[in-house]
Parts: sequence; C-alpha cells; structure tokens
Amino acid sequence: MNIALYIAQRYLVSKSSQNAVNIINLVTFLVIVIGAAALFIVLSAFAGLKTFSLSFANNFDPDLKATASTGKYFVLEPEEEQKLEDLEGVAAFSKEIEERIFLTHDQKNHVGWIKAVDTNYPQVVAVDTLVYFGDWMQDNPYEVVPGITIANLLNLGINDYRSPLQILAPKPGEGSITRSKKPYNQLSVTVSGVYAVNEELDKKYVFAYLPTVQPLLEKDSLEITGINFKITPEADEATVIAGIQNILGNKTIVKNRAQLNDALYKMLNTENLAIYLIFTLVLIIALFNVVGAIIMMILDKKGNLTTLFSLGVPIKKLRRIYFLQGLLVTSAGGLLGIFLASLLVWSQIAFQWIRLTPSLPYPVEFQFSNVLLVFATIFVLGFIASKIASARINKALLTL
Repeated sequence: MNIALYIAQRYLVSKSSQNAVNIINLVTFLVIVIGAAALFIVLSAFAGLKTFSLSFANNFDPDLKATASTGKYFVLEPEEEQKLEDLEGVAAFSKEIEERIFLTHDQKNHVGWIKAVDTNYPQVVAVDTLVYFGDWMQDNPYEVVPGITIANLLNLGINDYRSPLQILAPKPGEGSITRSKKPYNQLSVTVSGVYAVNEELDKKYVFAYLPTVQPLLEKDSLEITGINFKITPEADEATVIAGIQNILGNKTIVKNRAQLNDALYKMLNTENLAIYLIFTLVLIIALFNVVGAIIMMILDKKGNLTTLFSLGVPIKKLRRIYFLQGLLVTSAGGLLGIFLASLLVWSQIAFQWIRLTPSLPYPVEFQFSNVLLVFATIFVLGFIASKIASARINKALLTL
C-alpha cells in the first residue's frame, strides 16, 4: 500500500492532541461542504431559470426558419414548395410575412408588426400554448390574434364586429403623395383571440392570415419573408438544414432556434459564466482555510515528521502525505456538499416548497454536468491549496 496515502488517511480521521487543530480542521471541512453546496444550488437554480426563460421563446419559435439572404422578401416557387413537402425530416412547414404596420382602434394607435401565416402554422408551432383567451383564427379570413399588451393598449374585445380593428400599411413604391391618393392601404379585421408569451412579444405582433395580408402589402401569392419548419423527432437537424438550403438555394438562410435567439442565448450564457466565476472566487477565498489547516497539521505533527525523516523518508514523500490529505479533505467535502445540495434541489423539484407566486414554483433543474463542474472546481482548487501548504515542509523545518 502507498505509505503516503495510508498516513494521509489516518490523519484525515484521527484527532489531534491539540483541540484548536481539531476545531480548525472541522471548520475547514464545513467550509468546503457549504461552498460546494452553495455553488451547486446556484448553478441548478440558474439552469432552471434559463430553461424557464427559454421556454417562452421555444413555444413561439419554430425548430427551423428560412429567411431571405438579401432584402426582406423572396419568392417560393410551387415546385420548390412541393420539394419541401417531400423532404425527409420535415414534419410540416408554414409560409409567413412579417411587416411593420400601424394599428388603430377606438381613437387609440399603436405601431407593431403583422405576422401573416398560412393554415399550416398550428402544425409548426403549438398555438394552443400561445392563446391566452379566445380562439386561434378559424374560418374567417379577416380574423386576427394580437398580443395581450396590444389588446390592452387599443382596448380590443373578442369578436367585436361593430368596432373592428384597423390595420394600415404604407403603400410600396416611389412618388409624391397627393390628396387624391392615400399613401397607405387599410384593412378592417376582428379579434378572435389574444396571445401571451412575454412582454416584448406581446406588444409587437398581430397574427393574421397570409392570403388576406398579401394584398394589403401589395404582394403576390408567391412573395413571403420566411418559412417556418417543424422537424421530426428522429431527424438530424444539420441534414435537414442542408436539404432545405439545397432546395431554396442561395436566396435564403436557414437558422435553428438557438440562432434565432442568439442574443438571448449569449446573455444567459454570459450570466451563467459570471455567476460561476463569482462563486468560484468565493471558493478560492474559502479554500485558504485548507492551506491554514494543513500548515497547522504540519506543525502539530512535526515530531512524527522528524522521526520519519530520520528513518530515511525523503522530504518529497513527506510533502506528499499532506498533499494527499488536502486532496482527501477537499474531495470528501465537495462530494458531501454536492450530495446535500442535490437533496435540496430534488426536494424543490418534487415538493415545490419555494414559490415565486402561489401558482409558480421557483424553477430549478438538476444537471449532471453541474455535478462534474462543481466537483472539478473543488478538486482543482484543493489541488492548488494542498500543493501550496505541503511545500511548507522543508529540511530547515525538520532539523530545527
């Protein structure tokens, strides 16, 4: 058996003759346990918040989306549409137009975006999760579904045929504006339902039927701004993207859900990194206790070290004893901290005992990657601290 490891294990569980050293060792172990538990709980809580934040975008955005590579509009030819229907891995797709419009109702105005979609849209995006009250657009081509913020701003009611919502869109083209010719096209619509996703989207979009909006914008039936795709569960995303690009050519670019929300993903990843670095800094400060505890153990066991040195044990192996002791303390404390934190995380998932609102539990998520990250962090910091402390053993110390 490795003699250094054997002695380190004995020192780990045995008590010192000095009560102060025992207290220091206990405090050091508790600091490691609490530090590891705190880091794991914070990472699990942020993972839950990240998933919760992305769930809104995931409900609203398709799996893949093709948009024009140059300009805003592109033409989808009937033969290209047929090829997309036959493409393996594509469960459904929906054409759309997004354009800025002016909304007016009940002497109230709002500038927003029209999101005109075809009848396949409910097969691509789960619209039942978006609709807050009312219904999604049914058979009436002049029905729309605005965001809840727009509905509140314009005082919109469901199925209010006597007071329709007015949609105004600037006429495309060039030329002077005259009194005899309006600079905009106008469309009267009724509200069939209201959607709610998040504050930003709720004040931005009004959903409408694509064939109804194309004449409003003076576009023909082949002109669109995007195609939303839903892919089958077993499909390879990269293969499907390559197939779509092969059909549509260079006139479009295809993005997945993460690329559509790249700013949100970058922000969440940056916040996650910042939180990890802050708590790692706290752990670095806390693990200075390990250095102090090992040095106190060295001084307390100086007689034993002198005896071993006199018997021919080299200084390198004596240092290894306390280096291994430091690694054992930090590893055991890290594992215990992760175990206790895991119990807390699982209890929150199971019993939801912490709530943001009466109906919304605080989101947490257990991820095995966080287990590895916390243990690796504790182990690396413990390695450095043990190396620093064990270097205190030298010939001068043993011959005093």
